[in-house]
Amino acid sequence: MTCAACSGRIERVLKKTEGITDITVNLTTGIAAVQYDETILNISDIISKIVKLGFEAEIFTEEHSQDYEKKEAKYLKTELILAAVLTAPLLLGMILSWFGIHIAFLHNPWLQLILATPVQFGIGRRFYKHGFLAIKALSPNMDVLIALGTSTAYFFSLYHVLAGKTIPGSMEGLYFESSMTIITLILLGKYLEAHAKSKTSEAIYKLIELQPQTATRIENGTEKTVALAEIETGDLLRVRPGEKIPVDGTIISGNSTVDESMLTGESLPADKGPEDTIFCATINLTGSFTMRADKIGRDTTLSQIIKLVRNAQGKKAPIQKIADKVSAVFVPTILAVALITFIGWLLFSGDMTKALLNAISVLVIACPCSLGLATPTAIMVGTGLGAEHGILIKGGEHLETAHKLNAIILDKTGTITKGTPAVTDLISINCESDTLLSSVAAAETYSEHPLARAICRFATEQKSNLPLAEDFCSETGMGISASIQGQVWFIGTRRWMKKNGIPYEEAEQQAGFLESAGKTVMFVGSGNHLMGLVAVADTIKESSAEAVRQLKELGCEIYMVTGDNPAAADYIAKAAGIQHVFAQVLPNNKSAKVTELKKEGYIVGMAGDGINDAPALSTADIGFAMGGGTEVAIESADITLMRDDLTLIPAAIRLSKKTMRKIRQNLFWAFIYNSIGVPFAAFGFLNPILAGAAMAFSSVSVITNSLLLKRFRPETHKNNA
Repeated sequence: MTCAACSGRIERVLKKTEGITDITVNLTTGIAAVQYDETILNISDIISKIVKLGFEAEIFTEEHSQDYEKKEAKYLKTELILAAVLTAPLLLGMILSWFGIHIAFLHNPWLQLILATPVQFGIGRRFYKHGFLAIKALSPNMDVLIALGTSTAYFFSLYHVLAGKTIPGSMEGLYFESSMTIITLILLGKYLEAHAKSKTSEAIYKLIELQPQTATRIENGTEKTVALAEIETGDLLRVRPGEKIPVDGTIISGNSTVDESMLTGESLPADKGPEDTIFCATINLTGSFTMRADKIGRDTTLSQIIKLVRNAQGKKAPIQKIADKVSAVFVPTILAVALITFIGWLLFSGDMTKALLNAISVLVIACPCSLGLATPTAIMVGTGLGAEHGILIKGGEHLETAHKLNAIILDKTGTITKGTPAVTDLISINCESDTLLSSVAAAETYSEHPLARAICRFATEQKSNLPLAEDFCSETGMGISASIQGQVWFIGTRRWMKKNGIPYEEAEQQAGFLESAGKTVMFVGSGNHLMGLVAVADTIKESSAEAVRQLKELGCEIYMVTGDNPAAADYIAKAAGIQHVFAQVLPNNKSAKVTELKKEGYIVGMAGDGINDAPALSTADIGFAMGGGTEVAIESADITLMRDDLTLIPAAIRLSKKTMRKIRQNLFWAFIYNSIGVPFAAFGFLNPILAGAAMAFSSVSVITNSLLLKRFRPETHKNNA
C-alpha cells in the first residue's frame, strides 16, 4: 500500500463481502484486523479478495512481519542505488549546461534514452501499477501524479529522439533527467519510510526477547529446568539470585529484592516476601525463593504490554499527505485542461503538431516535480537539523504532527527526574555528621542495594574517610548492621531499630516530614542510641523546570504520570512547576491516561524512558523517548531525545512549526507556477522548452526555500546555559 486510497479501497471492497462484519486496514503498519463469520468464509477467501485488488497478503505473525519489513527496506535500497547511479550522468550534464559547460556524450539523446528507460519502466513500474489501481478506484493519488509527470517528460523526450528533433550538444527538447530525478527522489522517501517503519517494529521484538526461555520447576521435591512453554498455571518454580522471573506469580516461600524497573520505571528495587505478587521478566536481585505460576503465556503482564504496543501502533491513523489531498482535484483538472487545449487548438488552427505541443506544454508545466519536492525537501532539512541538535525524528509524519501538540504527559522517573537515587538529607542526632556519614558509608560498602550505592557515592563526593567495617549482616526488607571500630551500627527501617532495641521516636517527626516529600528514610543507630537519619530520593533534572516553562509558553497543558505514591509525585511535580499529576498509575493505565486526554480533544505528546512507558509512547500522537532510556522505549517512540534534556521537547515543537511553515510556502511555490503557467501554456504562449524551464525553476525555488530552514536554531536548555 502506498497511500490512504489503497487502505481505503481494501476496506470498502471487503466490507461488502458476505461474512465480514468489520475490517480495519492500517496503512502505517500494513496490518488488517478482520472480524468475520467462519461458517461463511475462511482466511484464504479473505486473502484471495485482497490479492485480486492487486496487493499481497498473508496471515500476520511477528516473525513474518519482521522478515518482510527487512526485505522491503533492502529491496527499496537496491532500487534507490540503481536509480541514483543511472540518473547521475544526466543530472550532471544538466547542471553543467547551466554554467555553459557542454559535455557531448552526456547530451547524447540515445545515451539518455538508454539510461532513462530502465528507470522509467523498471524501477518506476510501481508508480504505474499503483496509479492504475488508484484511477480504477476513482481515488487518484501521488502515484498518479508521478506516473503522469514522468511519463509526459519521458515520452515527449522520446518523441524528439525518434523524430530527430534534438540539437547536437544540447539538451533542448530532452526531459529524461526530470523524470529520472523525480523517481529517484520519491524512492528515497519510500526507503526512509520503510527503514523507519522497521525500526518502530523492533520495539515489539525487543519486548519479546525480554522473556526468559527456561524456568526451574519443582517436581516431587526435585528441581528440573524446563522450557517456558511447558510451564502451566499452578506450577511451583524456583528463582535464584540474578535470574529473570519466568511468569507472573506469587511468592510461596523466601524473601528477596526484585528489580521491577523494566515494568514500573521506578529505580528502587522492591522488597518481596511470601504472598507478594511478582511479574514476568523482572530480575531477582538478592535472595532465592519459590513461586507459584499464576499467569502464563499471553496472560502475563509483559505479554499484555506487547499487545498494547502492537494495538496502539495499529490504531494510528494514516497520515494523509497534503500532496495526496491536492492530487484528487489536481490530476483530473490538468488532464481536462490538456484535453481542452488540444481540441481547442486543433479546431482553431487545424494544426495537429501545434495542438499537441500546446497540450504537452500544459502537462509539462504541470509536472509534479516541485509538488513532489515540496514536502520531502523541507522534512529532510528539518529532520537533519533536529539530529544536529539532539532531536532524532523517525519520520516526516511525526515532524508534521509535533507542532499540533497541546498536551504533554511526562513520566516522572528517568524523565523529569534523574532516575537514580541520591542522598538528599543527612541529619545527625547523637553524633557528629562526619562520623555519621563515614560510619554509614563504611557499612553500606558491603551492600549491593541501590540505596547503599547512593550513600557510598555521596560519601565519595564529600571526600569522607571510611573506617573498616567488619561482621557485615543484612536482613532483606529490614536493614543492615556492621561492626566499626568495635562499635555495632544498625542502618534500616523502624522495624530494624525496634528489633535491635534502639529507640527512634525522637526522630519520628523529622522522618515523617522527609517521607511526606517522597524521600526514603533510613534510621541509623548504635549502642542503644539513635545516631541520625539518612534520606535518599530520586532528584529532579536541571532542565525539567525550564522545559515545563517553555512548553507552557507554547500553549501546552503539562501532566506528570508515575507509579510512585502521591506524596513523592506531588513533591517532584511542584519542583518542576507541574499542576496536573497522575500518581500510582500502573503501566497498562499509562496508555489509558493518554487515551483519556485524546478523547477530551487534546493532541497528546508522551515522554518516557522505560519499557513500562512503551504502550503510552505508542498510543500518544507523538511519543518522545529519552536518549538514556531503554531501547524498547526509544524504538516505540516517534522522536528520540539524544540527551536527557527535556527542553529538547519544546525545541522539537518549535522545529515542527518552522518546518510546516516551510512546507506551506513550498506548496505555494509549487502551485504558483501551475496557476500562472498552465493558462499561458494553454493559450500557446509557452512552448514545451519554456514550460520545462518554468517547471525546473519551481523546483529550484522549493529546494532553496527548504535549505533556508537550516538557519533556524532550536532554543534548548543547553543554549540557555
